[in-house]
Parts: sequence; C-alpha cells; structure tokens
Amino acid sequence: MVRRSAGTWTLQSTLHRHGLGPVAGVDEAGRGACAGPLVVAACVLRPADATRFEGLTDSKLLTAAAREEFFTLITRRAADHCIVVIPPAEVDRRGVHVANIEGMRRAVAGLSQRPGYVLTDGFAVRGFGVPALAVPKGDLVAACVAASSVLAKVTRDRIMVELDRRLPQYGFALHKGYCTPVHDAALTTHGPCAEHRYSFVNVAGAAAAAGAERVLVHNGSGTSSGHPVMAAGGGVGS
Repeated sequence: MVRRSAGTWTLQSTLHRHGLGPVAGVDEAGRGACAGPLVVAACVLRPADATRFEGLTDSKLLTAAAREEFFTLITRRAADHCIVVIPPAEVDRRGVHVANIEGMRRAVAGLSQRPGYVLTDGFAVRGFGVPALAVPKGDLVAACVAASSVLAKVTRDRIMVELDRRLPQYGFALHKGYCTPVHDAALTTHGPCAEHRYSFVNVAGAAAAAGAERVLVHNGSGTSSGHPVMAAGGGVGS
C-alpha cells in the first residue's frame, strides 16, 4: 500500500524495488477540446532523477513558462518517451474515449524499451502487454504520469498556436480549441473548419447552421455568404 502523501516518486520507486521497472506513465491533453488534435504521451523517468524534477506536477497546475522548462528537462533527462498526435478526423471516427485509449497503447508501444509496468491517469486501460495500474489523479501522484501530462500539453499547445497562425479567425492560441464563449462566437461567425471535431454537438450545430445559411443566401440572391465554412462532412482546407 502506497500512500499519496509519501511523494510523487514513491509509487515508481516501490515498483522498481519489486523488479517491475521500468515504469511508464501515460497521460493525454485535449480530450475535452472541440478543435485540434488529441495528444497522448508516455514517459519513463530515471529513478535517481527525483531531485532534478522538483516541482513537477499536473501540467494544468503549472504556468506556461514552467511547462516549457519541464518539457525541455523531460525530453533531455527522461529514460524514454513517446508522443502520439491523433488528428480531429480520427477522434471523430473512433470517438474521443476510444481514440484516447488507442493513443495510450500506441504511445507505450512507441517506447524504445518495453516497460515493466504502466501507470495511467484515472481509468484502467488494457492492451499494453504488461501490468498496468489506474492511478486516481495520477498526474498529481506519480511523477512519470505528471511528466507525460507536460509532454502532451506542451506539444498540443504548440500545435494550437501554429493553427492560430493559419486560422486566426478562431483564436486557437487563446483557448487552445476548448469550448469557451470566444470560441463559440467564432464558430457562429465563421462556421467550423477541418481542425474542428464534428462529433461534438456544438461543432455539428455550427456546421448545420452555416450550411443552412449558405443555402438560404444562395437561393435568395445567388451570392456567397463569404464565410469560410464547409458543407457537412467537409472543412476549410488545412
């Protein structure tokens, strides 16, 4: 039995002492967003590196600057890591939960060395080919899971900033594709693009409204509405 108060390296150290290492943590970023990719990361930290990663925790609790610093440190010092980017179309096709699970399996499979044990954040995942444990609030409890959360979030945030340069009308750099009033207003004005997840209710509704508006304008005046929107099943070219 490992108590949460014992520290974020205790679970990994305990597994190592019992011959179950290396221990990989897995986490994702962008699960609840309605635009942009789902990013999943797996990470193995060196047991002796605890002092180097002092302050490492759930990426959402870190400042953007701290996340960037930890991202650099993790990619330099981690024993192993793998980052998987799942595009919106795959999220739509599989469903966000199934895409997330499959992404976790792919991230672990992408490690250069097969781990002896896998720690996941919050819910159980099968199919790693090695023992795994679901850890409630894993990114707060296990350092390797926290490291994975940083890798996933920083990677995804960088992707959303780049998308903002290509599609500035949506404000992706501000809200990172999550459902906010600013994002909803942009969807209403411009309709969704190819980077949106059409399986999400708000995006599907915006696509339907944009399509209806375009048809009404075309039938009434023969001119385009001027909005960069897509017909059902399409999107702005990326």
